[in-house]
Amino acid sequence: MRALSILYVGYPLLKVSDESAGGAEQVLLTLEHEMVAAGHHTAVAACDGSRVGGRLLATGAAATAPDQYERREHEQSACILQFLRENPCEFDLIHDQSGSFFRHAAECPAPALATLHLPRTFYPKELFRTLPPNLWFNCVSESQARTFDDLPNMAGVVQNGIAVERYPLAREKADYLLWLGRICEEKAPHLAIAAAQQAGLPLVIAGQVYPFRYHRDYFEREVRPRISGRVRFVESPSFEDKVKLLRDARAVLLTSTANETSSLVAMEAMACGTPVVAFRREAFAEIVADGETGFIVDTAEEMVSAVGKVDRISPEMCREQLQRRFRASRMAQGYEGLYRRVVMAAKGLAA
Repeated sequence: MRALSILYVGYPLLKVSDESAGGAEQVLLTLEHEMVAAGHHTAVAACDGSRVGGRLLATGAAATAPDQYERREHEQSACILQFLRENPCEFDLIHDQSGSFFRHAAECPAPALATLHLPRTFYPKELFRTLPPNLWFNCVSESQARTFDDLPNMAGVVQNGIAVERYPLAREKADYLLWLGRICEEKAPHLAIAAAQQAGLPLVIAGQVYPFRYHRDYFEREVRPRISGRVRFVESPSFEDKVKLLRDARAVLLTSTANETSSLVAMEAMACGTPVVAFRREAFAEIVADGETGFIVDTAEEMVSAVGKVDRISPEMCREQLQRRFRASRMAQGYEGLYRRVVMAAKGLAA
């Protein structure tokens, strides 16, 4: 089949790279590399200095101070729209992974597919009130899709995936717990600290505090005062450091209080043969097989109890399930199918 030309739109605030803490940025990077390997032509609109597989359309410097999102979103959108006006036939499709650029779809000369990475309640209602006919959506889990079943032009569900070969299996584990991700109140690393203390185990918190004032205030209030002794903080780990932490951990804790739509952290842990103990938050239960690749729990007390049972989980089972269900190539095949359907549908609209 004919190769496609795709413009990916990244999160406007931070660079896209292996060190990105956000799931949407990691998905974009993995997917774009898969599409390049499959022979498609790609460009990524993202912050200066982003590291991508195809061509980078640099949209401005990443944020360095709190609360610059609106400025960066406007700057990036203006850059993309200017490029599209000057190159109207450059792309078959625009894939928005930023969570916001799709509001400009009516101004774009190509059809747009917007991946909805967040829970429905995180999006302002007005985003979905007036939707142009050249805009399609997809979700990343079945539980999330049920909350968006009223949207027109819903193209389907494609579950996230990871490049499994980049995460070596480890059968022997060290005696510490790991919390990994974007550090903010809804991800609740303070609950992981409490669980680890009750379980009597050291905890490593690894991740990034995004440049939002309320994220930084949360970190200073709830996390930093608890970092000492048996609680260690690894800020913005490199990819290599992240993989080592995942491989060696006795278990990974997912303590989110939000209705999660996916979890790359759970997938990465499973690839390394590391069990996951997660609160019952929507899509977590679609990824973690309770009793097989980890445990799904309802309370902090159950999390502590589950930590004591993680040695029953087989590292080989974790990796086998990950390879079968959440490979990057499987995700890429799903998106390629969506791309071709959207492009064909857009041609029908134009006819």
